[in-house]
Amino acid sequence: MRKRTFTAVAGTALAVAATAATVTAASAQTAPAFGYHKVRDGIPKQAGRFRVTSPDLARGTFPAASYADSFGCTGGNVPPRLSWSGAPAGTRSFAVTMFDRDAPTGSGFWHWSVRGLPATATSVPAGAVAGVNDAGTASYLGPCPSVGDRPHRYEITVLALDVADAGVPAAASPALASFTMGSHVIATARVTATAAR
Repeated sequence: MRKRTFTAVAGTALAVAATAATVTAASAQTAPAFGYHKVRDGIPKQAGRFRVTSPDLARGTFPAASYADSFGCTGGNVPPRLSWSGAPAGTRSFAVTMFDRDAPTGSGFWHWSVRGLPATATSVPAGAVAGVNDAGTASYLGPCPSVGDRPHRYEITVLALDVADAGVPAAASPALASFTMGSHVIATARVTATAAR
């Protein structure tokens, strides 16, 4: 009896191992060239929520004009239009960021960082000054994922801050800007869109 039980258990273990090997081999064939790991959000858990919409991102993807005009893309680098409402009464200013969590950099890629928008703002006004993005330019940089890569998710976030000026240096990197603003975020609104080539 013990021999039969052992044989059955051993057979089951071999079947499970064979299945796992098959799944692993299939995954290896379809896995992206780069691995993934979690990136912290940078937004306090206690932060409230409000609403943001974009007529340009209504389908969940970017229009051609909003793609980059570099890195092999030929878009117009036109930032998507945003409209937000419902921010809390304690809001003293807004900031807007666009982050590609799927960029193969190990730390994502910041495409847009606008700060110092007045508490009365409900959109990014024409001529708003952008901070430096991860390409080193003080402007909006549209998406341009690598050809054949999985669709990238771009998180466009509106931050409601409890200060009119968070003290972020003009030339600060997006990571430093987000770190500096993090302790002043009282609410957020986010829309996510994808891009692929």
